[in-house]
Amino acid sequence: FGRKIVLFVTMGIQTVFTFIQVFSPSWLIFCLLFFIVGMGQISNYVAAFVLGMEILSPSIRDLYSTLGVCLFFSIGCMMLPLAAYFLRDWRMLLIALTIPGFFYIPLWWFVPESPRWLLSQGRVDEAEAILRKAAKMNGVKAPDVIFPPLQSRENAGRLQTYSFCDLVKSSNIRCITVLLCLIWSTVSIGYSALSLNTSSLHGNIYLNCLLSAVVEVPALIVAWLMFRHWPRRLCLSSTLSLGGLVLLFIHLIPQHMSSVTISLVMLGKFGLSAAFAIVYPATAELYPTILRNTALGTCTMASRVSSISAPYILYSGGYYRSLPYILIGSLNVLSGLLSLLLPESLGSPLPETIGHMQTVVWSKRRHFTYSPTNSKCEEEHESEHL
Repeated sequence: FGRKIVLFVTMGIQTVFTFIQVFSPSWLIFCLLFFIVGMGQISNYVAAFVLGMEILSPSIRDLYSTLGVCLFFSIGCMMLPLAAYFLRDWRMLLIALTIPGFFYIPLWWFVPESPRWLLSQGRVDEAEAILRKAAKMNGVKAPDVIFPPLQSRENAGRLQTYSFCDLVKSSNIRCITVLLCLIWSTVSIGYSALSLNTSSLHGNIYLNCLLSAVVEVPALIVAWLMFRHWPRRLCLSSTLSLGGLVLLFIHLIPQHMSSVTISLVMLGKFGLSAAFAIVYPATAELYPTILRNTALGTCTMASRVSSISAPYILYSGGYYRSLPYILIGSLNVLSGLLSLLLPESLGSPLPETIGHMQTVVWSKRRHFTYSPTNSKCEEEHESEHL
């Protein structure tokens, strides 16, 4: 259905059902409604991320995918404990969380559909109209014909359909998908467990929750700087390893030194927050337009399924205080090593078809050279310039 309509429909679902939660007559009804709210939230997050990645130029894309999306997510996490501190009634808190959703309605007339997705569906005229409007707003003269080769394949483009099965068809794309699902799962387990454990730390629960969100801001700035200059594999490996190794040291800290433990937990959250900010754009850069939204949705689904285990990992602390940190740290160090097996996408244009995808490091298949001399690539760079 495209990026734009999914984004706004799922934002509407989140907003409407958050408001309906206010009138929940029981805990069971509250949880059922919260399930729908969560479904809308993660769906509009993925849709907004993919839409921005496909619309923006390469230089702005790095900024948007790390700082743009994730930073404002962290700002929302900071505002939550502040709102909860002053609004102690949960119904009033839900109303406060509902109101911002209605401010997004006017954006329907300003946010365009993804031209890349329109081209993948053979809707060339609509894609060109969006690019011409962008060129006019940016003071750039658009050529008379932007996508001439695609016009002859308009009808053929409409007949092609892609699904989850295409993520596991060939050995190369299957390896990439499995590796990314494992990495996403371990990052999500660590991030969710540390976030859920915030209220269990010594000190004020509102302050700890606020600090847990504040620590993400420098992590996201570091992630953005790394993503601009470092290879993607090195970015992922270093942040995952940092978050994992720091957590492994917690079992060496005496129990009475709670401030040191909290500092290490926050440093671990720092590393995993940076890894979460990097894994989103790193994944989007590896998959072609025809599968990008499906791939990100699949990886996100794998991460959320795994994050279900986060509370149970925390409960294991009842047997040994540092066991949750040992488990989380070990998993993320392992993921840091696995990330080195992924293809490198630094400096490469976003792939448009499955044939444009890079190969995993152990594959004997020759890498596809997606060079700027390729006519398809010339069109992409020209459209990004507009």
